[in-house]
Amino acid sequence: MELGIALPTSGPLAGPAAIARVAREAEQLGYDSVWTYERLLRPTAPVAIGGGDPQPVPEIYRVVYEPLETLSYVAALTDRIKLGTSIIDALLHPAVVLAKRLATLDQLSGGRVVAGLGQGWMPQEFAAAGVPMSRIGRGMDEVVAAMRASWGPDPVAYEGDFTHIAASEINPKPVQPRLPILLGAMTPGGIRRAARIADGLNPVVINRDTLIDMTKAFRAAVAEQGRDPESVTVVARANVPLTAEPLGDERPFLGGSPREIADDLKGLEGTGVDHVLFSGMGFGPEAGLDETLARYAELISLARR
Repeated sequence: MELGIALPTSGPLAGPAAIARVAREAEQLGYDSVWTYERLLRPTAPVAIGGGDPQPVPEIYRVVYEPLETLSYVAALTDRIKLGTSIIDALLHPAVVLAKRLATLDQLSGGRVVAGLGQGWMPQEFAAAGVPMSRIGRGMDEVVAAMRASWGPDPVAYEGDFTHIAASEINPKPVQPRLPILLGAMTPGGIRRAARIADGLNPVVINRDTLIDMTKAFRAAVAEQGRDPESVTVVARANVPLTAEPLGDERPFLGGSPREIADDLKGLEGTGVDHVLFSGMGFGPEAGLDETLARYAELISLARR
């Protein structure tokens, strides 16, 4: 199973020095990937999150480094490690612009990009980007189709409801023959969309059973589309703590001490989960950078035994 680390692009340790150090050490330790995410803004007024009552937007979103610029910086500092987004809110960007930025990053990194995309959820971000929220749904299918067209042979041409590309040369193309697109999705409809248009699924881990159920549903939906279920990937995003001491029975799945997490990873073998991305694991005031990286080193040592 492949393992990845979210870079400290937000929170109290966010900054160029910490991002560079984590990227370099993740590669040296043998991690397979590093990841960024997108948050365009943090409204000062309460926002309804996940359909609940309005509440203050989390403090961690006060500063969020832009994902693709960050990965371009990291590409120059590393040689092997994959560079992923989990996720970019694709509907907030013109499809051809996002496609060209990802293709450029793939060239600069020698073909290491994994494009994790989502639809977005915050009304204030859609308003700031000048995009109606009614575009959620079919607009996502079109963004992915237009991006794929932009990465294909010239002349590129695409005509959709929201994207219009006149016959043109659009370069550079990605290094990878098929730059992988993951969709961040949790709902049955989102999982079916990922099976239809993407190369993988990027769900957030709630618990072990739910993760395995989503993985099975995704691969079954891929097969229903006439595609090979083994041709796609599942990258599970674990927003969990990494602690020095065991957390015991009440801990979240894939969270806790390095030994507890390593045991959870072994329990995922053969379930169809290919890659686990650890996010939110200690890049905060309770643990400094040295201590956090030491825990990451212990985790991968245990996981690779």
